Amino acid sequence: MTETQKTADDLKFEEALRALEDVLARLERSDCPLEDALELFGEGMKLVQLCRSKLSAAENKISILLKDSEEFIPFTGGESS
Repeated sequence: MTETQKTADDLKFEEALRALEDVLARLERSDCPLEDALELFGEGMKLVQLCRSKLSAAENKISILLKDSEEFIPFTGGESS
């Protein structure tokens, strides 16, 4: 079973990211037929959503851990200057 054939619940973030990189590499090939490209695009969008979800869950967990240690710093998603 390849990484992209696993269910979303089975994929770890790193596996999903590698699968997304593979999808992008296949899409970048100039010999990818349109039908295949559309299918790959859909697969890639699902992987992007999965990665975002896993990152959000990790950010939430970190925020909870920091709050529990009384050093709460809410994640804003941006860099401070």
